Amino acid sequence: MNALLILAIIVAAIVLAEWIPKLRLKRAVQARFPEHFVAILEKNVPVYPRLPAELRGQLHGLIKQFLHQKNFHGCGGLEITDEMRVTIAGQACLLLLNRRTRVYPGLWSVLVYPGAFIAPRTELAPGGVVIDGEEDLLGESWGDGRVVLAWDHVRQGAGDFTDGHNVVLHEFAHQLDDESGAADGAPILGSQANYRDWAAVLSREFAALRSDVLHQDETVLDEYGATDPAEFFAVATETFFEKPVELAEHHPELFEELKKYYRVDPREWLHGRSL
Repeated sequence: MNALLILAIIVAAIVLAEWIPKLRLKRAVQARFPEHFVAILEKNVPVYPRLPAELRGQLHGLIKQFLHQKNFHGCGGLEITDEMRVTIAGQACLLLLNRRTRVYPGLWSVLVYPGAFIAPRTELAPGGVVIDGEEDLLGESWGDGRVVLAWDHVRQGAGDFTDGHNVVLHEFAHQLDDESGAADGAPILGSQANYRDWAAVLSREFAALRSDVLHQDETVLDEYGATDPAEFFAVATETFFEKPVELAEHHPELFEELKKYYRVDPREWLHGRSL
């Protein structure tokens, strides 16, 4: 076998290695959206039936890509079902509507526990003492390509899409944040002007929330958002999608920044109408 033939075989192998996954993804996305998936979304994601037909079509395509590319793993004895996969994917992909996206390219695996799970924690105490401990969690987004979720709270958050608490929206907002290269509350925004506006509004709103929490003032945003800028973005995302009217009324500039980023207005979905 001469050198040119060997080179040709190597090149062909490289082309096939790149082409086959793309072909499989194309087939998965073009496949018919299963009727039982629609039934799951109608049952577990109350906002789904109120989406315009065009957005529902977008969502179906995003869900198919998500399910094709991401691996689901049951933890703590949990067996993964289509209901779990579609409920999680459906909520996660709401964050991607009307946007060009590779569908969470840094995410590989979704780990699902039956309920709250225990995660190890290491803290630095005063005096430089390192303390190892544990924390009960409902969800967590990791920078190594994994999201961990408690199924009972996934179902609870999806079932009430008006309380401002949704573990899937929260953790997948962190995934979007991570795409910029740092979990700092600023996802990929596209231009210096966008970053400048975003930083001005969100830093001001973050400081206001910290003040509200300190003085125990009532706020539309959950107080957990006062933890740090990354958590503020995740909490603001939950509120934007689940309490859009209240957020627009009390925090109009924050609402407009999130509306510009997410390219949807969830107020339009409240009664299936446009504003």
